[in-house]
Amino acid sequence: MNTARTVNDAPAPDPGFSMLLDDQLCFALYAASRAVTQRYRPLLDDLGLTYPQYLVLLVLWEHGAVPIKDIGAALHLDYGTLTPLIKRLEANGLVRRERVADDERTVQVSLTDQGEDLRTRAADVPAAIGAAMALTPQQFDEAKRLLRLLADNVSGGGSDNVSGGSV
Repeated sequence: MNTARTVNDAPAPDPGFSMLLDDQLCFALYAASRAVTQRYRPLLDDLGLTYPQYLVLLVLWEHGAVPIKDIGAALHLDYGTLTPLIKRLEANGLVRRERVADDERTVQVSLTDQGEDLRTRAADVPAAIGAAMALTPQQFDEAKRLLRLLADNVSGGGSDNVSGGSV
């Protein structure tokens, strides 16, 4: 049994993990995320949206009026990050925020007519991004499944087992 410890009393590095950049799964995720977000930019610029604002609108287009906390849960964003996004959408006339009458602590976000109308203009965005990804439907579904599993595992919802490789 290897009981060697580093200066920070963390376990010694596993010899099965590489220090080469090309072997890092985290770098592949980072590069893919940046590439996809960059591909969204011109499409969303035409709509006057940033990528995070687009995500908020996706939640509202799917669910209708939603408490801010539910939007945050859906997008894995904290209140401090989400509030400025929603305020900007509100300033642009796309959403409105209202306190719930029977619970003053809850702020509900809903689409304005302008926000609803933007959905029609944004309808081509998913297909354009899908085409840019150039994955088969099976690859697309498998990529989503693996990324969701990865997110769940890393956030503490999955197993602590490590099977080797680079992170």
